[in-house]
Amino acid sequence: MKILVTGAKGMVGTALCNNLKNIRDGKNRTRPGIKVEEIYEYDVNSTPEELDEYCAKADFVFNLAGVNRPENPEEFMKGNFGFASQLLDTLKKHNNKAGIMLSSSVQATLAGRFGNSEYGKSKKAGEELFFDYGKETGAPVFVYRFSNLMGHSRPKYNSAISTFCWAVANDEPFTVNDRSTELEVLYIDDLVEGMFDLLEGKEQHCEFDGVETVLQAEGKYCCVPVTHKVTLGEIVDLLKEFKQQPISLLMPKIPDGSFAKKLFSLYLTYLPKEKMKYSLKMNRDDRGSFTELVHTTDCGQVSINISKPGITKGQHWHNSKWEQFIVVHGHGLIQERNINTGEMVEFEVSGDKIESIYMIPGWTHNIINLSDTEDLVTVMICNEVFDPNHPDTFFEKV
Repeated sequence: MKILVTGAKGMVGTALCNNLKNIRDGKNRTRPGIKVEEIYEYDVNSTPEELDEYCAKADFVFNLAGVNRPENPEEFMKGNFGFASQLLDTLKKHNNKAGIMLSSSVQATLAGRFGNSEYGKSKKAGEELFFDYGKETGAPVFVYRFSNLMGHSRPKYNSAISTFCWAVANDEPFTVNDRSTELEVLYIDDLVEGMFDLLEGKEQHCEFDGVETVLQAEGKYCCVPVTHKVTLGEIVDLLKEFKQQPISLLMPKIPDGSFAKKLFSLYLTYLPKEKMKYSLKMNRDDRGSFTELVHTTDCGQVSINISKPGITKGQHWHNSKWEQFIVVHGHGLIQERNINTGEMVEFEVSGDKIESIYMIPGWTHNIINLSDTEDLVTVMICNEVFDPNHPDTFFEKV
């Protein structure tokens, strides 16, 4: 399949082209139903001759080109309706009836606060142009009315979320006029997956009740149903929490598919280079070091322990706390003894064969570096973040 993407250098176009290339080059094999031979990238700096060539060859067209922040409102119609006309006329010139997708906007509903939107009117006109084109030529037409898109884009332009991410990451001032303002957000990765569904003939159809998307198998429009409704206040609070992570080590809750998980990924793309790394506190003594890496709100913490040659660490037990010791470098011995029965177990461990050993509540335990020359490096997972007021740690030699 030869695919033409207009607006290829924009936020959506860049992400879509990058991921189409992954399929073309065999790097993404999760979509076996999509075969990509060539990708034609058309943008504002492309020539009419290139558009003519691409329209002659394309098997499918993603029309993502458009204007959203012109200096004059009249440019909405020129940029959104005018180019659409040029694109469709060029396809008709070559009698190319390839399927074509149009990136429209929920503002095209002209409902509620969008009733007088010049942008919405231009998008609505573009939609009707595409539907008429489909009726005239028989070419499959797929119109998507996207809500607020969330992906890496220029801050202080047309995305409040991008602006907030950039400002928080770069210690820049920003203003939230109304924390209660709610946005319906579509994340760029979900949008791309929706476009892949379209290429595989699995697109979702819908109609609109005002600005609300209503899934409908025979609907006139198409949609990506994975969106998130979130307030500006919630967005800013999450970003402030993300900013504290290198200091607190507390990993925020980011369950699979959640808005928080997607926002954290986006926030990281705005970090300045000097913030792409941060120091961790190494607690050092003559035995080696112990460094906490990550804290979580509900799954404890992860640390790294380094023991010098011949050193024994531990020699304590816990009531309820449990740990996992995972030696990743060196040669050691883990010993555990049940403080009530005296039962003993020993585990010889090595970075050459990585295994995880549970430190059981009620069993005093240690870890011994058996090497005379090498450090013993152990990843330690604990079911709770260490609390000096309730350490649940009691010295007793194994």
